[in-house]
Amino acid sequence: MIKTIAIISDTHGYLDSQIAAKIRKCDIAIHAGDVGNAQVMESIQPKSGQVYLVRGNNDVAAKWPNEQKDRLHELQESLTLEVPGGSIVVIHGHKQNPVAARHALLRKRYPFARAIVYGHSHRLCIDQEELPWVLNPGAAGKARTFGGPSCIILHVSQNSWYLDSIRIT
Repeated sequence: MIKTIAIISDTHGYLDSQIAAKIRKCDIAIHAGDVGNAQVMESIQPKSGQVYLVRGNNDVAAKWPNEQKDRLHELQESLTLEVPGGSIVVIHGHKQNPVAARHALLRKRYPFARAIVYGHSHRLCIDQEELPWVLNPGAAGKARTFGGPSCIILHVSQNSWYLDSIRIT
């Protein structure tokens, strides 16, 4: 059975409506940090209702609306999600420096993963050169989208994984 996983990041308080529509067609959703507010958390609605979010460097009390700061505890620093065919590690990526060596450092740190998802750079990037794959869905909001809001749809089964890169222009 194939599961679809919507992967987004860097919404900074705004989720593009076309990206939200893509998420609704998926089984699971992952947000790799810099969520921005509780409205974004609530607007991520995959079919199963399973949403996994991590905390970005901007997901701090000083940058969230006062009445929503209590929701910050729902954002983990990192997580590992077991899905058919392997595991996915999700982090924001702001602590993985230097940038030029980021993918090598991530692979060294999480060699057990089938895929590592990170955000922070706002740049859509798919690195399938070796395992684990390193995936950055870019920005799914309106801040620094570098060509339009983007996301990745990952299709997983016990025997194969493939993905679709989506850019809204």
